[in-house]
Amino acid sequence: MSKEKENIAFYLIGIGNQPIPELTNDVKAIIANNFIFSGGKRHYDLIKPVLPEHHFWITISGKMEAVIKHYHSAKAPVVIFTSGDPFFYGFGNTLKQFLPKANIKALPYFNSIQRLCHKTQTNYNELKVVSVHGRDWSALDTALIEDHSLIGVLTDGIKTPAVIAKRLLQYGFNNYKITVGEALDGEDEIITNYNKLEACASETHNVLNCIFLSRETPKIDHFGIPDHLFTPLLNRSNMITKMPVRLSTIHALKLKSAACFWDVGSCTGSVAIEAKRHYPYLHTIAFEKRKECGEIIQQNKERFSTPGIKVIINDFFEVNLSELQKPDVVFIGGHGNKLEAMILKIHAINPKVRFVTNAVLKTTAGTFKDVLSQLKYRINTTAIQVEEHNKITICTAQIDL
Repeated sequence: MSKEKENIAFYLIGIGNQPIPELTNDVKAIIANNFIFSGGKRHYDLIKPVLPEHHFWITISGKMEAVIKHYHSAKAPVVIFTSGDPFFYGFGNTLKQFLPKANIKALPYFNSIQRLCHKTQTNYNELKVVSVHGRDWSALDTALIEDHSLIGVLTDGIKTPAVIAKRLLQYGFNNYKITVGEALDGEDEIITNYNKLEACASETHNVLNCIFLSRETPKIDHFGIPDHLFTPLLNRSNMITKMPVRLSTIHALKLKSAACFWDVGSCTGSVAIEAKRHYPYLHTIAFEKRKECGEIIQQNKERFSTPGIKVIINDFFEVNLSELQKPDVVFIGGHGNKLEAMILKIHAINPKVRFVTNAVLKTTAGTFKDVLSQLKYRINTTAIQVEEHNKITICTAQIDL
């Protein structure tokens, strides 16, 4: 046991929000036998009364390099206090990132989502937990599209319960109700159940909060969205990839193992939306140069409850593609008679990217085959016709690994 203690560089101790923290005997012993401590300012305010009189405190701030420098200079173990479980979206993960070989002993407390479950007597066997704390919306968007019945969300001062409620309303997720737990375990603890998202959207909450989203009814799930439900391009209602072709295109894209998908020439956004609904975790970017399509795509995203698609309204050849996530799969729905240049531009970014296009003209299919064959791609084609519309050739190209 003493050998273990000598080798430990960091103790990660999870604490709650009680005015007097609840500490186990093991934690009390660790505090009594050490003198270098660390944590956020709030943690220090909570734990200071139980620290040894002569102690040294390292404040964790946004400048992690400076914090790690202090840790490196420590000549004894550092006792770090964190909120709840240090490895649940917590500082333990950050510490491992900066010091992957550090010898760490963790003594966790309940995380805030668990405490909200305990206090509301909620069965969390199938709870899906996501964080938007200092993060983008992607994890929450994915959970909502996947239609989870119970979602726990770690919030922050920007993505507050009110802002989250407004986002759900914007994208048609009004089949959820929301529970907000504020300052859990503290003197200002409040737990509020909102049966209507609108009520939460107009409220201000304590910055220390987490929430539950409880689904009341499942969303209607279209396996192939009917064409007439999309907002079309003005006076050009046929400018949409027809549903049977769209589903065949999704099949050809083979997106299951992809991380990033580009829909170039998105028009109404139908392919990007269908892809995102089938593969909610997929980082999806839709490119379209017609300015009027920006609002159309947004309307369709909201109509079909599909947040999380990045839309770029600009000429594809004028976009700084190096700033975007590299695609694994690209669908070329429009190319402005620059198909060869577009293929070469995308291929330069990822020489192993999978290409799919839907060709009406033989010249389009011919260019696709010729250019990608020269790049050593294997080409497959499938012809499909919907009612009296033009026959479409779905062309796919992939590199055999």
